[in-house]
Amino acid sequence: MRIDCHVHLSGFTPGHGALSPRLLRSPQFRFLRWKFGIGEVGSQAELDLERLLISQLDSTPEIDAAVVLAFDAVYDKSGTRLDADTHFFVENDYVMEIAARNRKVLFGVSVHPYRRDAIAELERCVNRGAVLVKWLPITQGIDPSDRRCFEFYEALAHHKIPLLSHTGGEMMLPNVNQCADPVLLLPALRRGVTVIAAHCGTRSSPFGNDYVRQFVKMAIEHERFYGDTAALNLPARWHAYGSIFDDQRVMAKVVHGSDWAVMPIPPVARLGLSRSVQLMEEENWLRRDVLIKQAIGFDEAYWNRCATLLRITVPEHGHVAPHA
Repeated sequence: MRIDCHVHLSGFTPGHGALSPRLLRSPQFRFLRWKFGIGEVGSQAELDLERLLISQLDSTPEIDAAVVLAFDAVYDKSGTRLDADTHFFVENDYVMEIAARNRKVLFGVSVHPYRRDAIAELERCVNRGAVLVKWLPITQGIDPSDRRCFEFYEALAHHKIPLLSHTGGEMMLPNVNQCADPVLLLPALRRGVTVIAAHCGTRSSPFGNDYVRQFVKMAIEHERFYGDTAALNLPARWHAYGSIFDDQRVMAKVVHGSDWAVMPIPPVARLGLSRSVQLMEEENWLRRDVLIKQAIGFDEAYWNRCATLLRITVPEHGHVAPHA
């Protein structure tokens, strides 16, 4: 079963989520609104984005399901929520609702480990079908090596819920680079958590900090450590493909992710100009990302690995579901 483990939606209304004025004014978000024909942010924009994602997912026969990710607020080390520092927020309950009404959507929960109710919120969402936990440490203010995370890791291991944690650079949101190194996730691995390092530690700009070497070392040395290929079809991240394909031990530790709605661009040096232009003609970004990775040469095991990590089954009624 083929799963995209890394898909985003936005919430614009109370109870669903919010974007800061800074993010709403950003060139990246303005481009997405123009490209997708999204009007004034609000409930209609939420519905339009959801419909667009489901349409693109239904039009991507190579993918059976996608994990849509919630995104928790920023918290300080005392567990106080910092709304003024939160630029992107998507409620767990909103993603839960989307998953409940769309048979190809899986629920990716986001719980900041410094929250006073972190474990209670995790368990509530696991009981409602969450298949993984999503963090973006450099934006959410999480140090994965902080002792405040350790009890949360033990809860993740107990429930057998993988942690999808951003590694490497980030362009759209304000960030703190000292939380970008995948080595900081070692305490999670030592407590039995399956960790998926989003983006394989890649930089987000040509001169940004890059952690692909650290990712490769950890993928080889740690059984439960994986990486996803989300946004690797961006020019600043293309170089990671060499590290993945040069070592079969690393190739066996990557899972599929798109980072939708990031626009995928084919790596011209690998695929050639003619093939790259042909791939850019695919208007469905979710499918374009798949087609690029097929052209690059990802094997069948890569496409099915995520379902194994998430313990996903397909009941007779056809609705993708997490293991009980």
